This record gives sequence, C-alpha cells and structure tokens, in this order.
Amino acid sequence: MTSLRLPKIAFTMGDPAGIGPEIIVRMLEDHPEFAENAELFIYGSPEVIRDAVGCFCKKPLPPIELVEATGVKVSHLADGILSPECGLAAYETVVRAAKDAVAGKIDAIVTAPVNKAAVCLNGIPFSGHTELVAEICGTKDFAMMQSAGSLRIAFVTTHIALSEVPAACTFDRIVRTAGLLHDAVRAEGIPEPRIAIAAINPHAGENGNMGREDEDTVKPAVRRMNELGIHAEGPVPPDALFVQSVLRKYDGIVSMYHDQGHIPFKMLAFDRGVNSTLGLPIIRTSVDHGTAFNIAGQGIADFGSLAEAFRIALKRASAGIQKQS
Repeated sequence: MTSLRLPKIAFTMGDPAGIGPEIIVRMLEDHPEFAENAELFIYGSPEVIRDAVGCFCKKPLPPIELVEATGVKVSHLADGILSPECGLAAYETVVRAAKDAVAGKIDAIVTAPVNKAAVCLNGIPFSGHTELVAEICGTKDFAMMQSAGSLRIAFVTTHIALSEVPAACTFDRIVRTAGLLHDAVRAEGIPEPRIAIAAINPHAGENGNMGREDEDTVKPAVRRMNELGIHAEGPVPPDALFVQSVLRKYDGIVSMYHDQGHIPFKMLAFDRGVNSTLGLPIIRTSVDHGTAFNIAGQGIADFGSLAEAFRIALKRASAGIQKQS
C-alpha cells in the first residue's frame, strides 16, 4: 500500500513592511513539527524572509523552500512604513501563489496580511485577498468566512462602503452565501447545520418600520433556504446574535456586511480567528488581522491566528489528498 504524500502548503509573506514575514518565521521556529506534516513553502522575496529569520529567530527553521514570487526589490522589512513597493511585492506574491495553487503545484495557501492602501498606491484596484483570489480562480460564487472552533461567520458583502450594502444584499446573494456556509459546516462533520441569518437593519427592521430590506429581501431568502433543506432562522437582530446563549444555538452565522460580523468576531476570537474563502477550487486560509504597522519589527506580534490558519489548511489539504488516493 502506497503511503500518502505530504500536502504542499505555501505561506505568502504579506506586506514586507508589516508583521507578515515576522510572524511566519517566528511561528515556524516555535512549531517545527509543522514541517513533519507538510512540505512548506514561503512565497515572496527570499531576501526579506532571510532578513526576518536573522532579526527574529534564534534557532534554525525546519525545512522550508523559499519561492521568489515578486520582481520587486524591497528593503523595507518590518519598518511599518506604507509604500507602493511593498504593496506591489505583496500583491504579486499572492497572484503567483494563487496561480500555482490553481495549477496544482501547491495544495493550499496561507496568506499573511496585505495592506490594501499600499497596493492601491500602484494604481491597482485592490479590495482584498478574497476578491483577488476568487478572480484568479474564475469563481463568481464565493464568500469570506471567519472561524474559530464552533464560531463561524460567512459574509454576504465584504469590502464595500456601508452605503452600498443594502443594494448588494440581494435575495440570490444571501441564499448563495448561506449555501456555501452550510456546505462548509457539513464538511466539518456536522450533518444538519443550524444557520442564523443576521438582519440588515436594527431590530430586524421593526416589521418594516425601520427599513424594508429585512421584510422584502431577507425573510423571503430565509424561506427559500429552508425549502432547499438549509435549517436557517432569521432575520436575527445582530445586537443579540453574538450573546453566548444565542450563539450556542447555531453552527454558523450569515453576516450582511463587514463590520457587522468582524467586530464581534474579533472581540471573541482575535488571537485564534481564521479567514477562509468559501466556494473556491483551491484552499486558501488567512490570518484574521491586518499588517499592524504600529508594532512591526518589535518581535511582539501574536502569531496564534497564523498557526490556526495553517492547521485548518493542513486539515483540508490532507482530506483532499485522501479523497484523491
């Protein structure tokens, strides 16, 4: 009987001026056992990664391959300064890693944080990893999910202005997002997930007296989910949804917009939260925090979220390899 190969898992370095390179090398120094279960790669600038090892590590790292994924020469390791060079290097790194994953050269991507403003300084309309990776994969039906243990939140909209949210929360988009979340929870071993659908308006619109969106769009979408076999409840007023006694009733939550879900999630699980993109043909997980320019270079950034993102990517990649064998 042939033994299964190890999954090939790639980290992208993130913005070199942020905490990305630092948390990757410090995490690998602290968790050398990660290399026992996967072939490890770091995409980005090998020079930046070597500098990070020299600055932050006291012990040799486990076996890991450095992949030159950007043509930008960067000398801004962990200086916390916004720059177009660092933004472009981070962007090119994600593009290369995503294309390699689509081509089957690697089994999963774990992304370190990118600064959107730094990328946009190059004239690139960049709204985030989620949208970029989905575009590279040619995927139109996708959703961002944040998770930490039994807490799972999928987002109907992500990086758009709050003024655009009501129009973007369409019947179809709400139903599709719930379906992606339902499938993701089932893949984790829960056969009949219970999904809560957050309201768009305060108090779920007060029966239409505080906005019609929940009456005209969300409620019909919830009815449709149940017709499709998704056990969904809502719209649930979001100010009550994240109370522990309510959270325990559900296996997943559909959030209508970015801060509606991100703020409570980060309060509950900031040091262990993981960001995933649902609906992709590849595996992509990420930290649930930004570049933290204010503490870059100090060796104090918490790498707990990155470690959890790796563990989830490893679990999913290993399961995929098993299915193929």
